[in-house]
Amino acid sequence: MGMNMDYLQTFREVAKWNSFTKAGEMLGYAQSSVTTQIKKLEEEFGVILFERWGGKIKLTQAGVQLLEYANKIISLLEEAKQNLSEQIELSGTLSIGTIESIAGFYLPPYLQAFKNEHPKVNLLLQQGICKDLLKGIKEGKYDLAIILDQKQEDPDLNFITIKEEQLVLVAKPDHHLVQFSNVSIKDLSGEKLIVTEQRCSYRKIIENLYRSHAIRLEYSIELESIEAIKRCVSYGLGIAFLPLMTIDEEMKKGELACIPLSHPEIKVYLQLVYHKKKWISQSMQQLINLLLESQ
Repeated sequence: MGMNMDYLQTFREVAKWNSFTKAGEMLGYAQSSVTTQIKKLEEEFGVILFERWGGKIKLTQAGVQLLEYANKIISLLEEAKQNLSEQIELSGTLSIGTIESIAGFYLPPYLQAFKNEHPKVNLLLQQGICKDLLKGIKEGKYDLAIILDQKQEDPDLNFITIKEEQLVLVAKPDHHLVQFSNVSIKDLSGEKLIVTEQRCSYRKIIENLYRSHAIRLEYSIELESIEAIKRCVSYGLGIAFLPLMTIDEEMKKGELACIPLSHPEIKVYLQLVYHKKKWISQSMQQLINLLLESQ
């Protein structure tokens, strides 16, 4: 074909702004140059790409179709450039969405190992709640997400389970329930809980647990921070359900103790999530492999 990629880039810019003048300003071209490139595209395909409507321009049906192809072609070329350049040395940016407990208590050693191996890859770590993270994956905000929740399914997303994680009930070491060998859910009636925010995935798990046993959930404090919850528990302000991974240090120091709940283990799952249509760059695949192989 007689055209080049610059013509398609120009065409996309005109379609974006519905203006030859604005497209020229954004690309650093004179308006006459933009007009010439669009005319050459129209000659190449034998169609009219823009029509005037009320003093403005808009895409014709043929223009709408070409825009879809242009987006695919340019995206594929950008993908090829990144993939080929990564074969020399991995670079670029990986955007990762996750929750506080994973960001603070699970990921750091793996991120360190990844950065030691691939120092030129920038890791952009952003925190949120699981529901928002899944939405962010669908919207392209994150390359991948790492969540802690019950097993999830979505027709647009891939979920890979990394490992099981137990939710444990923790208290100040001198709490009266710590002394028992077996504690039932019924024994928690009247106990004040310190809970995570309403939208947190394992807050809902605990609420459902209490509801299924017809126990009223009474909470004294609601906090967003795992660290703040642990501190409040250690001061005897209540008890809390927390992921086991988050309390290791406090258990070793004797600041927190587990209440031996006899209920079957309350489990959540550490899961990797990415869009089914997401192109997996080499750097993203390397991080996924690292997380899976380490278990």
